[in-house]
Amino acid sequence: MTYDFLIIGGGIAGTSAGARLSHLGSTLLLEAETSLAYHASGRSAALFESQYGLPATVQLNLASRDYHMTANGGVLSPRGLMFLAGPGEEEVLAQDTADMGLHPISIDEAMAMVPALNRDHLRGAAHHEDAWDLDTDLLIGNFVKEMRGNGGTVKTGKRVEAITRTDGIWQVSVGGETYEARQLVNAAGAWVDIIAGMAGVQPIGISPLRRSMARMPAPGGYDPAGWPMLIGAGETWYAKPDAGMWIVSPAEQDPVDEPHDAWADDMVLAEGIARYQPFVTEEVTRVETTWAGLRSFAPDRTLVLGRDLREPDFIWCAGQGGYGFQTAPAASQLLADVVAGRTPELDADTVAALSPARFG
Repeated sequence: MTYDFLIIGGGIAGTSAGARLSHLGSTLLLEAETSLAYHASGRSAALFESQYGLPATVQLNLASRDYHMTANGGVLSPRGLMFLAGPGEEEVLAQDTADMGLHPISIDEAMAMVPALNRDHLRGAAHHEDAWDLDTDLLIGNFVKEMRGNGGTVKTGKRVEAITRTDGIWQVSVGGETYEARQLVNAAGAWVDIIAGMAGVQPIGISPLRRSMARMPAPGGYDPAGWPMLIGAGETWYAKPDAGMWIVSPAEQDPVDEPHDAWADDMVLAEGIARYQPFVTEEVTRVETTWAGLRSFAPDRTLVLGRDLREPDFIWCAGQGGYGFQTAPAASQLLADVVAGRTPELDADTVAALSPARFG
């Protein structure tokens, strides 16, 4: 069988693209791992904050909001977001407040929301109520269900070994099998440039950057379920409730030589916990688990969505960085609009800012 679309990658990029494209033709999704959302998509902080990101990303966030709120019953639940400044960080907090559309709050108000905070260390706080936990498993499940409902096929444990093209048809080789498609969708996360090279397409220069996390008991023995996500001024660390526990990240963005199954760097994690530590009253004495993921960015740190400039039947769905889940509804809709030749709902400047054509 020759599919209309063959999608490489089963994270949030690939599953959302598969859902949208399945309305346009026969669709096959191949995922290298034995389960979907194994890499970056399975290791996300899972927050929807519409003002987070560069201008084109914010437009995707805003265009995705209604879908997240309502489609299939919605995937969001209230969380809130609080930025905190320690000594000497007041100006950085002021910039974060302006950039993110936060509103300043008093130390007393911050303490009322998160009683484990260390009043003596705090020099400022800002809050945004309009930030939401995002059920990543449910969102991916909804997209997969939509794709399969339209006759699409999902295959896991299918690591691509070679890509060729003959008479306008892509041939993708996997473990002695060959799958054919008229159009190839590159949604392979940190591996997108490798897939492009295999297909004979010019790589964009996607950079995989590691981010580490640690899960631990909440400070002070509190139940953190109702607390907002906390972020250090300048995004030097963050902390967030997670299933009765507490996750802390150094918020690092360290380049890696090549994409791989990432793991946390113990030294980087320790440094991040040390930056977080003065903001709470209880010392971190126990870490339950650690992990890391690779956030993949284009050179301009904006998503790459659409047809390759030189090879139009090669479609990019890449460079999601840390914004893959919150942008997925609008990003995948834009991809489908471009493929179908429809006028996108997003404004022309945003579409141009996201297009692969910007790389020449």
